[in-house]
Amino acid sequence: MKVQVAIVQAFVEQGKGGNPAGVVLQADPLSQAQKQAVAKAVGYSETAFVSTSGVADFKVEFFTPTCQIAHCGHATIATFNLLQAQGLISNPHSSKETIDGIRSVTLRHDQAFMQQLAPVYQPIEEWQPQILQALGLQNADLSASPLLADTGNAFVLVGVTDKTRLSAITPDLALVDQISQQLDLIGFYVFSTDTYLPGRAATTRMFAPRYGISEEAATGMAAGPLACYLHDFMQHKQKTLLIEQGYAMTTPSPSLLQVELTVQNDQIINLEAGGRAAISHWLEVEVAD
Repeated sequence: MKVQVAIVQAFVEQGKGGNPAGVVLQADPLSQAQKQAVAKAVGYSETAFVSTSGVADFKVEFFTPTCQIAHCGHATIATFNLLQAQGLISNPHSSKETIDGIRSVTLRHDQAFMQQLAPVYQPIEEWQPQILQALGLQNADLSASPLLADTGNAFVLVGVTDKTRLSAITPDLALVDQISQQLDLIGFYVFSTDTYLPGRAATTRMFAPRYGISEEAATGMAAGPLACYLHDFMQHKQKTLLIEQGYAMTTPSPSLLQVELTVQNDQIINLEAGGRAAISHWLEVEVAD
């Protein structure tokens, strides 16, 4: 069976950079094994498969090259930008069915925004020595103590003093993987409020070897928890936060993520993470029938 896969760059900045995701439309005929085989052949951190849903506008499943995951931010943004470009969405208020429930997706002009859950935080002071070891950091490199944050997927957030220190990190991916498994994380989201461009809340790097991702250029499901953390613990009280990612990668791919917070009585009750996307090209992948 031949499967058509769109390669879409999500969270592009001025049409460049971003994080590539595979997107397969009309995926109803594919088995789970075939979807996994396509994702492995495509080789990007995530590939999204779109099929019909009885409870939402679309059913969207996400596969890394090694396994299925519940959500993926950049692949969601890639998917809904592609659906819009293909004329398959007429209503700016859409939704996706995932293996972890239904989430709303909003289209605003040339941007797609996905709903995330209100944040849940977990202190992890006892893990700080191992987290620092995994990132090759010292206590003096930190701007804030590591914290586990979850808005649908769990990440350890690690704040460092400046973008130079952020850029210099060479993680011990085996140890990051081990900690991620023990804490049931997607990965580590390391950030600094010393940004490359003005008007941004933070610049970031994301390591998720547990899911076959050494580092990726844009992570919508991590930008959400970070925006909440900045609001709740670091006095970034604006309702719209712009987050950079991909600037400090070995091969830079600058990305821009926008998080919109809904706040009542200084408490975050809802959030959306989104951005722009650009279709790069199409692939044809052959899988066993």
